Amino acid sequence: MAYQPPKQGFVGQIVDVAVLLVMTVGALYIPLYLGLAGAAKTPRPIENPTWEALGQNAAEQAQWQALGIADPAAASDIVTARFDYSFSWAALLVMAVLVIGYFVLVVRLSDKEYRDVIAERFDRK
Repeated sequence: MAYQPPKQGFVGQIVDVAVLLVMTVGALYIPLYLGLAGAAKTPRPIENPTWEALGQNAAEQAQWQALGIADPAAASDIVTARFDYSFSWAALLVMAVLVIGYFVLVVRLSDKEYRDVIAERFDRK
């Protein structure tokens, strides 16, 4: 006889899907809300910017105008933005604890599930 896994009810499936959806959205947005997203840019404003002060040549100026931006002050924040390469030991520690905790959780739950399946399949009484 082939192994027949236990059946999950409809309500259990709905709860599983809802939990997975909340976890997915949380995993995507919590780092943004906590300021842990790595692509934060910080502009370095220039007083009374000109295209030359922004390092833009004639071809680049034409492309800015094609985008509808004719004033150098409007493009200043975009042109002068630089990535923030600051490092936080606290953020690294929090991330390490979360990753290691998740790994331990998966291993423990998998071990329990595997033992249940093996017991159902091979323990003959």
